[in-house]
Order: sequence, then C-alpha cells, then structure tokens
Amino acid sequence: MVNNGSVPEEPRRNPGHWQCSICAQTNDPSCYSCELCGVLRDLSLYFNNASEAEAGAKRRNKYSGVSVLARSLFAPSSTKSKAVVFSDDFQASRNATGNKQATMNDLHKTYMACKERHKNIVPFKFDTPSPDDMVITGLKSSKNFRKVDTEAASKGSVGITGKKMMDSHTLSTENDTNMSQSSLAKLDELVGTSSNVPSDGEDKTLVLEHEPQHLSSERKPKKSKPKIKKPVSISQYKPEPWMLHSEDQELRRQLNLAIVGHVDSGKSTLCGRLLHALGLVSKKQMHKYEKEAKEKGKGSFAYAWAMDESTDERERGITMTVAVAYFDTEKYHVVLLDSPGHRDFVPNMISGATQADAAVLVVDASIGSFEAGMGVNGSGQTKEHSQLIRSFGVDNLIVAVNKMDLVEYSKDRFNFVKSQLGAFLRSCGYKDSSITWIPLSAMANENLVTAASDSRLLSWYNGNCLLKAIDLLPPPHRDVSRPLRLPICDVIASHTLGQVAVCGKVETGGIRTGSKVLVMPAGDLASVRTIERDSTSCTIARAGDNVAIGLQGIDPGHVVSGGVLCHPDFPVSVASSLELKILVLEISTPILVGLQFELHIHHARVSASLVKILSLLDQKTGKPSKKMPRLLTARQAAIVEVKLEKEVCVEVFSTLKALGRVFLRSQGNTVAVGVVTRLLDQA
Repeated sequence: MVNNGSVPEEPRRNPGHWQCSICAQTNDPSCYSCELCGVLRDLSLYFNNASEAEAGAKRRNKYSGVSVLARSLFAPSSTKSKAVVFSDDFQASRNATGNKQATMNDLHKTYMACKERHKNIVPFKFDTPSPDDMVITGLKSSKNFRKVDTEAASKGSVGITGKKMMDSHTLSTENDTNMSQSSLAKLDELVGTSSNVPSDGEDKTLVLEHEPQHLSSERKPKKSKPKIKKPVSISQYKPEPWMLHSEDQELRRQLNLAIVGHVDSGKSTLCGRLLHALGLVSKKQMHKYEKEAKEKGKGSFAYAWAMDESTDERERGITMTVAVAYFDTEKYHVVLLDSPGHRDFVPNMISGATQADAAVLVVDASIGSFEAGMGVNGSGQTKEHSQLIRSFGVDNLIVAVNKMDLVEYSKDRFNFVKSQLGAFLRSCGYKDSSITWIPLSAMANENLVTAASDSRLLSWYNGNCLLKAIDLLPPPHRDVSRPLRLPICDVIASHTLGQVAVCGKVETGGIRTGSKVLVMPAGDLASVRTIERDSTSCTIARAGDNVAIGLQGIDPGHVVSGGVLCHPDFPVSVASSLELKILVLEISTPILVGLQFELHIHHARVSASLVKILSLLDQKTGKPSKKMPRLLTARQAAIVEVKLEKEVCVEVFSTLKALGRVFLRSQGNTVAVGVVTRLLDQA
C-alpha cells in the first residue's frame, strides 16, 4: 500500500481470471474485488488470524445466500481490533501472516474509494425501537416521544443521536471524538438531560418514554376543579368610601315587598289594581287588558294581567313566576314581588321572595276559601307561605284580608280570620306588634291607596289603608360594612346589558361599573360592564338594591342561577356537606335518615340526602334534649347533617343570614326550614 491512502497496496496476484467465492462471478486478474458483489479477492483480509478465516469459511457455507456486506450490518464491530483509517495520518497493523488488520467498514471505504464513497454504517441494535416502530407508535400517540428543541437542532446541526452530520466527502468514525466537552454541555442544556443525547460518545437512539411523568407538555391537561380562594376573615375587610357615602341621599330608600298567599286569594289582582290606582298602568293599557280578558272568558282577571304577562299564566289563570313591579310611597321606593301561590310553583316563590325585606300576606275572606288556604280541607299555601316568609328573615308582616266585599265587609268574619291566622303566625315566631291587619277589596278598590269609603267597612274600621301601612313599615337594615355578596337570581341577556348578565339583590357591600367581581362557585373573575336599577342605567349599587348587572370577560357557561357575585379578595364559602338546625313543619310522614329531598338556599336548588340526625332540641331552651334520635316528627326541632349532590355557595347563618337560611322540600311540600350552623365539607 501507499502511505497516503490514495492507491491501495496491490494484493497477491494469481495467474489468470479469478472466481468470487460468494457470487461465483469471474473477475479480471487486475480487479482487487468482485465487480458484482464487491467482495475482496483475498478473503484473509476480513479476519485477524487463520482461525477466524476458517470460522468465516464455515459461516459462509451456512449463510451462502447472504452477502458478507449485508451480514456486517448486523454484526457489531470488534472492540479488539483497531480501526484503520486510510488518510494523511495513516494507521495500520499487520497480523502474524503479514496481512492488514482492519474492520470491514474501513476496508470497504478504502478499496471502494475510486468507485463510490459509502456512508458510515452503524450496526443495528435490537434493544431499541426500529424506525418503523417509531413511526407506528407515533401514529398511535405522538405524545410518547420527547420533542427536541428545533432551535437547538438547527443551531448545532445535531442529530437525535448526538452525532454531528459531516459532509459526504469527509470520513467519520463511529465514536465522535471531535465533539468537545463544552459542546456536549451546551447540547445538554439546549435539549435537556432527558432527551437521550449521549454525553460519553456512545451511539444512542431515541428511546420511548412510557411513564406518564415523562410525557411531553403537549398532553391534554387533566380536568380539575376550579381553584377557589379560601375565604379570608371578614374582619380584615374595609369598605371603600364610595360605599359609605350615599351620592343619592335625596332618593327614597328601597323596600323589597313580597306579595304571598294561597292560590286564588287575589294577589296579582291586588298588585295590578294598586299599580292602576297609582297611575302606573295607563287607562289605554287597562282597557286592552279588560278586552282581552273578556274575549277569553276571564273578565275578572283583567287587573291580574298587569302582572301576569306570559301566555301560559293567562291561559291557566295563575301566577307561575315572580313578577316584579315598582312604585313609590312618601318614604320608600317599593319593589313589588308578586309570588306564585300554587303549590307546584312554591320553588319559584322561594327563589323570588327570599329577597324580601317585608311581606304582604293576602288571604281570601270568603267562606271556604280561607279554610282551604289554612289546610282545613286539604293542603293550603297560606300556612306554608307564612312559614317560608318568616324563615326568609321577614319580621314585619301586613295581612291583607281580601275579598271583604264577598262577605259584606263583615266584622265577625274579619275577626274570625284574624284569630285563626294570628295564632298560627305567633307560632311561627311573629310578634303581634310586627303584624298589621287590613281589611280590603282589591277588585272594588276599597281601602287600597285611600281610606275606606264603604259605610259597611267604616262602621267598624278606622285604620290605615294598604299604601299607608306600607309607608309605615320600619326601614330595612343595609349592611355595606361587609364584602360584596350578590346571590344570582337569574341569568339574562339583553341588548343593553350584553350577552352575559345577572339579576339579584345586593345583600352586603356595594358594586360599581368597571370593578372586578368573583363569580362563584366557578371561581372566575369578571368585569362589571353595566348596572341597571329599575330598568335605568346607574354606576353604583349598594346593599339592598335589586339590580341587573352586565358582565364581561367570563364564559357564559360559568354563570348560573344560584351562584354568587362576591369581592375578589373575600370569596364566599362553598360546601357540599352541611350541619343544619331545622324545624320540622306539619308533616304526616316522619323524617328518617336517608331521606332524599330538595334543599333551597337563597336562589340555589340542589338535591340532598339526610345523613345523620345528631340531636333533638328543646324548643323553649334550644338545648339538646336527645342524642341520635331514630326519626323526626311534626313540630320537632333538631340538629341534622345533610349531604348535597353538588357544591353550593353558602355561609353560616351567624355570618350572613341571607346565605345561611335553608328550606327542605320533599314530594311537593316543604317539610322543614332551618339555618346553617356549620360547614362540614368546605371547598
């Protein structure tokens, strides 16, 4: 051989043509390798010694159908022999027979140099996935492979195996000795220590990572519960100056007045007649209502249609949802909440009337109707509504004894109603001093907005009319010293408020346009876009105001009825297990552990179950009288534990009364009322 490696050393010559021992091709004597398969003429060059040559002959006989070149792809290179590189710094060694020692790769590169330069061949390793395996696995889940930073790959032109890509005219060995330690360190920094880049020069391939903790960042995030801030102590809260100083002191104070009572007692007619008498329903509109009512054969419902606007309500002749109207007295701006009286719509009555500061209980004085409302001839809503209103925290009650014209304004009938109903109201916790009794006739407009004019009524009654009695109610307490709490009564959408808007009563604190609010229980922040009070745009709303608020910056699906808008730094509590102090109402079936019922708390309704009956309470002292009773019967007070189907926004009653009152309903009846004493499973 020549030292510069450009022309290989001429091997031993045999006279005449020679035949390839692999493919049996007859070759010219001047050829050093087979023209067909490329195998060297002198086979001893493939082996280091004679024993290897003999073993090689046996292997050739066994695998005669496979070329040596093909078999060499799957045979790892011998670590004992030194690689021979025919270049300027020629290195070689000879064995005992005087033949050149070299690996097949190096010899092949050298002797085939004048024909075609062959690429470096890396022995295949069966302990790593093949390229086909990687493609198939990648089709199934592209997330099982670690992605190499494309910027790092383009910067250093570094392959996945960590070897530098060389020019096709430059020979390289299996081990990349040209990569410095600093380059390796930089590569590790760019790609990461877990990207299987060899730092010791070993030839490594990409390894599948099956452990979940090693998956790439492209995997889908797991669905998790929203991160809800833990409630902060309210003692740390300080109200802002704009909440304390009223900019509209000249305006009347707002009074939320609920109209409740048994079905067909004349609630909607009373509201419509009152609004008409105050001039809030025009003569033209009233004439339209009268005409439409007569066409449907319901002439007496004309005034009720001022409140019952939906087609279903007018067809059935009953109120189904809480209707809202507004009027002013000398002292108050009154928000009238006309509640449904039918037992099927008591849940709607609870949702609407829970906002009330005071209430008007309408009873029918006619023979038989009053008794029906009291449940003498069946279940009536007069008692149930009275209990619910008291549970809402309403202390001041006006009892409007309606339809007195049907009993000829009889004093005896009025006193009978007063004695029967008064005894029940006192049992509910009302004081005689907080109850106002007013005889009237809504249809005849008697004793509504002016003093009584009928001589039959004037003969024994000289008290106030209904409007005057409303004006004499004590002003409700407004708490602006606590953080914002606005239970969502309903989710609405309008062209003025936007696609995401809510309505409800501000229980505590204040809210203004542009401020941030936390929507619970979703735990999302939103911005207050607009505020409307009495269908009029405003910039500020304080505790006690019934408002509609347009929100922006929040998913509409996260705003639900029964949620609460609150201060971002002072979120409302969220729980799914509660301890309650309840009072069982007039029920015929005892309450047992495991009872499934519907729990109402402010505007939220959720299915729940009775988990434990912890103790009975003495109704006089309020102290436990019996632990772990087996059941509860009518008029018993108890401490119970309930489990809710889902989390709700709730506060302990001693913290915030409006969010701590509960109502338990089962099979269409209210079976118990109570308050929240403890949150057992707080989120």
